[in-house]
Amino acid sequence: MSAVLKDVPELRAMRESDLAEVMAIEAAIYSHPWTGGNFSDSLRAGYECRTLRLGAELIGYFVLMAAAGEAHLLNLSVAARYQRSGHGTQLLREAMALARGLGARGLFLEVRPSNRGAIALYFACVTWWYWYMKSWPCNAICSSAMATMRTMWFMAW
Repeated sequence: MSAVLKDVPELRAMRESDLAEVMAIEAAIYSHPWTGGNFSDSLRAGYECRTLRLGAELIGYFVLMAAAGEAHLLNLSVAARYQRSGHGTQLLREAMALARGLGARGLFLEVRPSNRGAIALYFACVTWWYWYMKSWPCNAICSSAMATMRTMWFMAW
């Protein structure tokens, strides 16, 4: 009997050379995607930008801004063909761990109320955090402060 090894997705720092692939995913999954300039500016500003790759193929990515004890998840995206297979959860957990490692006491994020997949992902991660840490990570879930355009979340540890 021989074991078959599966490729394991690898988290890497995002580089300018990744942006063409990142933009292809943005255009494919969003009606209002980030621009190449948004990503280039994030890289130049020193934000925490990561890609998740399976071999050479880009699966997803996130952009995290951390400062003054807070973190804001600016973008978390997964290529359409890889959605709902655990990669969004992996990226969100990586972003949460990175934020915490950078001294953030919590993580802010926004989501359009119509983005049911993202909302399900965030609730799943909140539930995971509760069972793992035995405490709720959220001070405010689905705050109405952002009116109808966006929903603000804050996960505090």
